[in-house]
Amino acid sequence: MLSISRCNNVNDLRSLAKRRLPRSMFHYIDGGADDEVTLRRNTDAFEDYEIQPRFLRPVDEIDTTVTLFGKKLDIPFFIAPTGMSRLFHHTKENAVARAAAKFGTAYSLSTLGTASLEEISEETDGPKMFQIYILKDRELTREFVERCKAANYDALCLTVDVPLAGNRERDKVTGMTMPPRFTMKSFFSFFTHPNWSFNFLLHPDFRLANVVHRVDALGKGAMGLIEYVNSQFDRTVTWDDASRLIQQWGGPFVIKGVLTSEDAKRAREIGATALMISNHGGRQMDGVPAAIDCLAPIRDAVGSDMELILDGGIRRGTHMLKALALGANAVSIGKAYLYGLAAGGQKGVELVLQILKDELERDMALMGCGTIQELSKEFVKRRYNRSIP
Repeated sequence: MLSISRCNNVNDLRSLAKRRLPRSMFHYIDGGADDEVTLRRNTDAFEDYEIQPRFLRPVDEIDTTVTLFGKKLDIPFFIAPTGMSRLFHHTKENAVARAAAKFGTAYSLSTLGTASLEEISEETDGPKMFQIYILKDRELTREFVERCKAANYDALCLTVDVPLAGNRERDKVTGMTMPPRFTMKSFFSFFTHPNWSFNFLLHPDFRLANVVHRVDALGKGAMGLIEYVNSQFDRTVTWDDASRLIQQWGGPFVIKGVLTSEDAKRAREIGATALMISNHGGRQMDGVPAAIDCLAPIRDAVGSDMELILDGGIRRGTHMLKALALGANAVSIGKAYLYGLAAGGQKGVELVLQILKDELERDMALMGCGTIQELSKEFVKRRYNRSIP
């Protein structure tokens, strides 16, 4: 029987998470939008790029450090913002932040986190980023900025690809609800996963901690919380709104969800210091390109001095090396660490980070690179004789 001690890679942890989570919770992590073409392509597209190793180079010492948001990271990958971690393990975002700090990397907290930004600030003194939306309630958006300043967050990340939620059909099939409810449809799955169900009942603290005070003021309960959040996504947000938010923050500012050179150049013009090249893990619009396929054109468009983060599909150390060689300053992981969290809490997240770190260091030696800074397009070739743009 698969246990966390026998997991050798991210896919093993995915399998273990599937065993330990009720069906609806697992597919909430694992699924994407519509036919899930983009979801699959996010990882599969890495196979379109081949590593071109260089030999007879000294690789006795491997240096994986990078600088991001003005902070040194010991590894060139960090925790992407993902919502509602309490669904997957009762130790929620706090455990993930502790794991990130242990590995000397950054943690990103989602607006839709089940721990508050102040909790996370107290949990770790490692590099931290807060993911934000420009909501219909502009006062709440402004409040987030001031709270992040007071809690000493290092960067702010604006997600721009959610004017409304994507069509995630797996959630409809499995009867996914937030917060989870014990219904006739969900009973069997909850019953056959007693550890998760017991911990959920023992720690019934599901709340979107960063917005709960707004909902409490409206006199609504937990279901009202979800309704409130869904009602806050704003289809009228423009580049001018993003520019004002950048000015209000006044520090390292990331725009997440950019996939085209045109949007990348516009983001740079309004003052963004970094971009997360991301399609929201294939959970928003199906049929858009894999994130890795957008990376090289965007790097060419914005030049060398804007930080780029590749977000989407990372499962292996070789995936990270391909992204870094194509122009990323760092990569972020989302589903990968959530599998670890579901499989074993903080221990599971740490295992994901350790597996990827070990793979990265081994693969750097095998390809003839002693430092991340040595990586360039020369180390990667597009398959089928197609040149990398």
